[in-house]
Amino acid sequence: MYEIKVESHFSSAHHLLNYKGKCENIHGHNWKVEVYAQGNKLDNSNILIDFKVLKKEVNELVEYLDHKDLNLLDEFKNESPSSEFIAKFIYTKMKEKIELISRVDVWETPTSRASYFE
Repeated sequence: MYEIKVESHFSSAHHLLNYKGKCENIHGHNWKVEVYAQGNKLDNSNILIDFKVLKKEVNELVEYLDHKDLNLLDEFKNESPSSEFIAKFIYTKMKEKIELISRVDVWETPTSRASYFE
């Protein structure tokens, strides 16, 4: 099995719904996103998927999230945009374009990460 990973970043605001504590108030993060692709077959160049293809798709998606209040985006209406929920959102959108997507990690701080995989 082969695995590759690309990273991207975005900054955004959010607040958690149904939560009691500081995070129920609007606040922001400089999010780090890691997207993994896995497969057991390489192409004729011995590449699983070109890094630039994976980076392009990730960067287009995080550009959509960058400098937004996530709670105001249609995809997050009436949902609590937790790190876990954001990881699943990115995973689902990426999987629609690239079948080899295997996991997404979303870091809201350098020491706090949520992952989504199937």
